[in-house]
Amino acid sequence: MELNRKKVSASLAVLATTVMFVLGLFVGDNVTTKVSGADETASVAGVNTAASQNIGASNSYAQIVSRVAPAVVTVRSEGRGRQAQQFPFADDPTLREFFGNRGIVPQQPRERRRSGLGSGVIVSSDGYILTNHHVIDGAEKITVQLTNNRTLDAKVVGSDAPSDLAVLKVEGRELPMLPLGDSDQMRVGDVVLAIGNPLGVGQTVTSGIISAKGRRTGLSDGSFEDFLQTDAAINQGNSGGALVNTNGELVGINSQILSPSGGNIGIGFSIPSKMAKNVMDQLVKTGAVRRGQLGVTVQQVTSEIAASIGVSDARGVIVSGVQPGSAAERAGLRQGDIIAQFNGTKVDDSNAFRNHVASTMPGTEVALTVMRDREEQQVRATLGELSGEKKGESVNTRNDETTSSGKLGINAQDLTPEVAAQFRLPAGTKGVVVGGVAPGGAAAEAGIVEGDVILEFNRQKVGSVAELQKVVGASSDRPALMLINRRGDNFYLTAKLG
Repeated sequence: MELNRKKVSASLAVLATTVMFVLGLFVGDNVTTKVSGADETASVAGVNTAASQNIGASNSYAQIVSRVAPAVVTVRSEGRGRQAQQFPFADDPTLREFFGNRGIVPQQPRERRRSGLGSGVIVSSDGYILTNHHVIDGAEKITVQLTNNRTLDAKVVGSDAPSDLAVLKVEGRELPMLPLGDSDQMRVGDVVLAIGNPLGVGQTVTSGIISAKGRRTGLSDGSFEDFLQTDAAINQGNSGGALVNTNGELVGINSQILSPSGGNIGIGFSIPSKMAKNVMDQLVKTGAVRRGQLGVTVQQVTSEIAASIGVSDARGVIVSGVQPGSAAERAGLRQGDIIAQFNGTKVDDSNAFRNHVASTMPGTEVALTVMRDREEQQVRATLGELSGEKKGESVNTRNDETTSSGKLGINAQDLTPEVAAQFRLPAGTKGVVVGGVAPGGAAAEAGIVEGDVILEFNRQKVGSVAELQKVVGASSDRPALMLINRRGDNFYLTAKLG
């Protein structure tokens, strides 16, 4: 009996040891961490601390900002303006007859000082600064304020309205500067920082992403625009400031916003650094910007245009006009040609094509891949020079003999020499003038308006209403391609008849 009790006790002891061992397996990490190991606790805490530091670093741009912000400056400009008359109609004889001279004291407009505020970016340690043309346009005195409140007088090295860029120079050495990055490498979705002095509150940093590339707004001079669009907050006073990537490189000069209220709604535009560098280099070297010109009017090849001419791919730009005596005419380019490549680069956008041509120096021989009558041809052209009055490659009375074209939905009349002169058309131009457009008809749906001149219909020239009726009547179910002249500019439209 005693022996059995001893065996039971021994078994219970073994069982208790086993239970404690098993429990130790489940709670061992916690016990070790809390009880046995100051060293191990420190080790775990160290790992957690390091992880926290890494997370904090990835969520902060403070290190980048501290490096790049000193190179972004405030630009103040002063000029002269004319103050409006208090009583601009004081000299009107009718008003004087009605009111007499009671309380009307004519005042001559007085000259007054006007001031402007913007931002700029120091791009060289010896004091060259990039900003917007509209920030310093008309200024007689320009000062630049650094982040340490140091103020320097600046002079204009050169200014270029078509790109809305200007270069200033201040005297200084070892100034903080921003290196230029490659804006072509920026992707939609990449993080960017906008730095400037919005509304005069002082230097401000906002963050966002690249929302789109290759944007054109037409809000400024509208000649050469290739904006990076961003949702980083940009407001008045940010103009000329920096758009910076996460490597601390300048990828854009902030220029415009779209907003019904004048304040930021997340649609801002920045001039890409590639364009800025090209303009800056020329302004610093010569004080002016030279641009190449091919001498064509082009527009995007849409799916409707592609279907009209019988090609499968809606790519390239179609030539709707060739300037007489231009590089394009000398090279043999024709109306209706489709330019598919420029110097080996695919042409996918009419605005990008125009910027590409303009950024090529005049006198340069370029190679064009052209589709003509569904056959690919290689054309070489030597670019001319764009004059200051032109904007480069354009992206786009009554005659008794009047008739109505039911299928197209217009009232048309023959183009007389008098009407051709009125619409600034070259002498000898033949076509049909649109005198009216039926609401809901094929022409209205295509975008034809009264006063348009139809020059071609489905690649056939139309010199009279009778010729237009003939080709319209013979058209197939394929969308019709029409060459239109509107106030002197040629472009293509497509219409779905029937």
